[in-house]
Amino acid sequence: MERSAEISRKTAETDINAKLNLDGTGKSLIQTPVGFFNHMLNLFSRHALFDLELTATGDVEVDFHHLVEDAGIVLGEAFLKALKGKESIRRYGSFYVPMDESLGFSAVDISGRPYLFFRADFLKNKVGEFDVELVEEFFRAFVNSAKITLHAEVIRGSNTHHMIESVFKAFARALREAVSFDEREKGVPSTKGIL
Repeated sequence: MERSAEISRKTAETDINAKLNLDGTGKSLIQTPVGFFNHMLNLFSRHALFDLELTATGDVEVDFHHLVEDAGIVLGEAFLKALKGKESIRRYGSFYVPMDESLGFSAVDISGRPYLFFRADFLKNKVGEFDVELVEEFFRAFVNSAKITLHAEVIRGSNTHHMIESVFKAFARALREAVSFDEREKGVPSTKGIL
C-alpha cells in the first residue's frame, strides 16, 4: 500500500497545498515565491526519496516567516497522515551529511511525541532574501505537526548556504531511514504497542 497524503491549508496569511508520497523516487515540484526555500525542499525530496508537490503563496511582502512556517505545518501533517499505522517501520534514523566545509547531523524518532533540539551558529542572517532563522521555524513546525522527535545540528561550517543545505539533507536521509520497513518488525516498534 502506497503511503501518501494530500493536505491543504488556507489562512488569511498563506495558501498551501501539498502532496507527499513516502514511497516515491525523489521527484518534486515545488512552487513558492521563496527561491532558497524551494531549493531546500527540492533537495529534501530527492534525498528522502519522497515524491513531493507543494504550492504556496502568502504575505511575503511582510516577510517569509508565515509561508515557511505554514509549509512546515502542512508537510508535517502530510507526513503524519501518510505514515498511517506505523507498522513495521524502523522508527529511528540518523545521518551525517558533509557539504564541503560544513557538516550537518540529524537524528529522528517517529515517536508520537513532538520535540525539537536545534543548534546552528549561522554566520550570516540571510541567504539571498531568506532569513536563516526560518530554518529552525520550519523544523519546529514540521516536528509539531508530524509528532516526531528531531535533533538537528550544524556541527561546523563557514558558508551559511552549505550549513543549511547539510542539515536539510541530513534530515531527509534520517527520515528516509526511519520510515523504511524492517522485515523483522511485525508490528509497531514500541513496547507500548502504539506510536
